[in-house]
Amino acid sequence: MSCTVFEAEARAAFAAAYPEVPHRLRHELRGHPLLTLDALADLAEALPEQSREYNRADLPVGLNGIVPPGNGLGIGETIRRINETGSWAALKNIEQVPVYRELLLALLEELRPAIEARTGAMLRPQGFVFITSPNGVTPYHFDPEHNILLHLAGVKAMTLFPQGNPNYAPDETHEAYHTGGGRELYWRDELDRGGTEWKLRPGEALYVPVMAPHYVRNGPASAISLSITWRSEWSFAEADARAFNAVLRRMGLSPRAPGRWPADNRAKAAGWRMLRRLPGFG
Repeated sequence: MSCTVFEAEARAAFAAAYPEVPHRLRHELRGHPLLTLDALADLAEALPEQSREYNRADLPVGLNGIVPPGNGLGIGETIRRINETGSWAALKNIEQVPVYRELLLALLEELRPAIEARTGAMLRPQGFVFITSPNGVTPYHFDPEHNILLHLAGVKAMTLFPQGNPNYAPDETHEAYHTGGGRELYWRDELDRGGTEWKLRPGEALYVPVMAPHYVRNGPASAISLSITWRSEWSFAEADARAFNAVLRRMGLSPRAPGRWPADNRAKAAGWRMLRRLPGFG
């Protein structure tokens, strides 16, 4: 990319808030030729099947065990006709395609100094694109990455909940996820009182901390968003400590939850990494 997407004010805001404070940023990525509907439909058709997920978008905030129904269409048609297909589509690991990897790394390079000053080396950069029909819902869940969601088309509202708070994501759910389970969270309507709604318009972005529970409601027009994500040794240590706690819980113990940044979770993380190397473990 030849121009700056995050101007100085946005980079300064990010540096001040990262890694634990959600905040809004401005970006200059609107109209990028790789992020039009036609380009994204072509990308979807080029990605391997395991890197694309799509289903009906008229979903409840909490799936609570429900499997989202399919839409009966192909991925390309789903995206090209997103205004009318009533669908939600996610394109995962877009960095598998060289031009999208170049885009992802250029965006992250603008933020690398701020990232590495707080959480060390920027690890495992990944990109995800979300295309949603009018009024679609992305149900309540969490994600393991540091994440900036750059909004490109339409209007959507993400409701974020406090990360690290077991009222919103129980320790047992974290532990199950880090030992191979899903990332969906059980929803109860009373949880909504603790959420903060962030409305996003084209040209706005939202930083989402690691494992911050959230759900998304789309507005009356179809929407496109790009998530640029990365991991840190801190985020991996917290994840591995959660997995180690799952082992302790299976032994009948009630382990203390790992600390959030800048807490040091290396002891439990080391324990999990040693266990994974044992023959037949798991």
